[in-house]
Amino acid sequence: MEVLRERYELSCGRIREIAAAQEVAEDYRDYFKKVAEFILLVTDSCDNRGKITELEELRKENRALYADILDAHYAKSYANPAYACGKYGLDMGRLLAFLYTEIRAMIPYAFEQALEDLVIRMELFVEIYNAFAYTQSEAELLTLPEKAAIPNTNDIRDTLYWFVSDYSETASANRVRSLVDADCDFAVRIVEESDLNDLRYLYRYGEYVSPDVEKMAQYLGSLPDERIQLMADTYTEGYRMGFEKAHIDLGKKKTVDIHYMLGFERVVRAAIANFAKIGLQPTIYRCENHIFSKAVVRKKGYFGADANKQYLYDHKDDIALFLDKKLVNRKLEVLRLAYEAVKEKAAVYAGPAVIEVFGELPFAPVSKDEACCLDAGQQKLSAEFKGASQNIICSYINEEERSFTIIAFPVPSIGERFAEIFDETIKLNTLDYETYRRIQATIIDTLNKAAYVEIKGMNGNKTDLRVALYPISDPGKETIFENCVADVNIPVGEVFTSPVLEGTDGKLHVSRVFLNELEYHNLEIDFKDGMIADYTCTNFDSEEKNKAYIKANVLYHYDSLPMGEFAIGTNTTAYMTAKKYDIANLFPILIAEKTGPHFAVGDTCFARSEEVRIYNEDGKEIVAKDNSVSLQRKTDPSKAYFACHTDITIPYDELGSIIAYSKAGDAYPIIEKGRFVLAGTEELNEPFDR
Repeated sequence: MEVLRERYELSCGRIREIAAAQEVAEDYRDYFKKVAEFILLVTDSCDNRGKITELEELRKENRALYADILDAHYAKSYANPAYACGKYGLDMGRLLAFLYTEIRAMIPYAFEQALEDLVIRMELFVEIYNAFAYTQSEAELLTLPEKAAIPNTNDIRDTLYWFVSDYSETASANRVRSLVDADCDFAVRIVEESDLNDLRYLYRYGEYVSPDVEKMAQYLGSLPDERIQLMADTYTEGYRMGFEKAHIDLGKKKTVDIHYMLGFERVVRAAIANFAKIGLQPTIYRCENHIFSKAVVRKKGYFGADANKQYLYDHKDDIALFLDKKLVNRKLEVLRLAYEAVKEKAAVYAGPAVIEVFGELPFAPVSKDEACCLDAGQQKLSAEFKGASQNIICSYINEEERSFTIIAFPVPSIGERFAEIFDETIKLNTLDYETYRRIQATIIDTLNKAAYVEIKGMNGNKTDLRVALYPISDPGKETIFENCVADVNIPVGEVFTSPVLEGTDGKLHVSRVFLNELEYHNLEIDFKDGMIADYTCTNFDSEEKNKAYIKANVLYHYDSLPMGEFAIGTNTTAYMTAKKYDIANLFPILIAEKTGPHFAVGDTCFARSEEVRIYNEDGKEIVAKDNSVSLQRKTDPSKAYFACHTDITIPYDELGSIIAYSKAGDAYPIIEKGRFVLAGTEELNEPFDR
């Protein structure tokens, strides 16, 4: 620790010198001065932890740390690749924008007092600065022209590359340990020890605290204890039921990792107490956004508000600056070492318990030519890494012995009727379990007779799909669909299966949908034998950009993905809630998937736990858990899984029909013109009529 403190002090001293006097080419002086000043702002926050006590001063400090990437300033920020490239050219601009972005990742480390994570970035900045200063001094000595005073971009890239490679081991070890080790309790202590009626606690994390985050904390602080307890009970009971339904022994587990947005600490504190009663300790880690761990469109851990979603989007593929086979192998090696170091703790990790939020302003990203993007070879490497890293994780955390739960709540930015919508969401999350179980059992009994299902759109929706179903051998003991009520996926309301890929053909179309916080207009996906054959949308003027957008954020750079799930959502109450408050476009997929049929691309719902025997409450075993791709797990697991699963829902008002057909050609209409028509499901139409 003394050595780290000495390196920290030396770095601070050098960066103060850089901020005061520039020894680089004139065009680059402003860049190094501003980045140096920002680093000093962060180190001041580190050195002054606990000294700023007034709420308004804490707000002022927080805004200063994030000011440069807020909308008002981002256009002329060096973190904006368009601005940096405009000043320094494409190659050097991208490298310097990346460097500043990595420096900005120091903020939360200052609040955690994580000196090593601060020091390695400060030393990197000094090293890059010295390269510019040395080149400038050489140019002056030899009276060379100004352009000769700039170091070679390849040399700068190499320095950044070795930073990424060298510190991958430390970053991976810290990340994995924070997932499974309850002793990593920075956030737990904030939740457990703070006066949650005093908003100052929000500023202990180092995350961006927007007015919306404060309003969320204030609102939950105004609710009676029994209301908070109901929310926590629904959440933790769903988690417990997930283990019970899958016949997994929860008693063997010791830790649960909790995901939440700042402002929900009252619910989290109550949930921690509930988990303790079933023998689980919390692990709560930060949602990271640096070169070693990016969480742009799917947040994991605890997180504050997004200071600027475009900033995050601009840098989601910064790894393209460095990604090669050697780095992939290095990252896989250190991931395995990280899990090996904590393998005993990983074995007793139970799985995530997630609180999602919705209601934030919709985000449709701007595609910038200056932002880094993976080339074709890197896309394949990225997909390869995604699958291989998941294989490593699953060798230490057995998917057949863990579970999860997800619940969602709105945030104040959803609008003036936030309090009403919040109350309605609590009602959605606590709808009658037995009613939906009974109705969904009726749908499943009908689908069990079918060989395939046809789904067609209406009102401009071009969906025309045929989904092949798994053939049942013993109708008295087997079922194709799982009856999903309120356990791992809250709220209630769907039946789902893994479709047979061969014979699953046609077009899926949705006029507007949000997937992992990104907006898509007129998303179309064509399937041939269950695999994605083509895709497009109308987000951008360029078809090339539309396809690239989908490939990066839906296909995750794979050339194709299978249809891993077909489901029928039955939660018409949720659908009408969306209509009533005009928030359908703001619903998270967790709720949206219950408001119509949905189709997941990627892995099946049973990925890596296919051997676990699962039963519906009628005693019938769910037998449709594999497809021809996932079955390759028995011969070549690297080809069986994709480590992704994205649900795409057709809303009822775009749904012309869902009709099941038996092998003999008998038709069983389930939905026609957006209404349930199967006998025994009429009750689901009541919210439409109300």
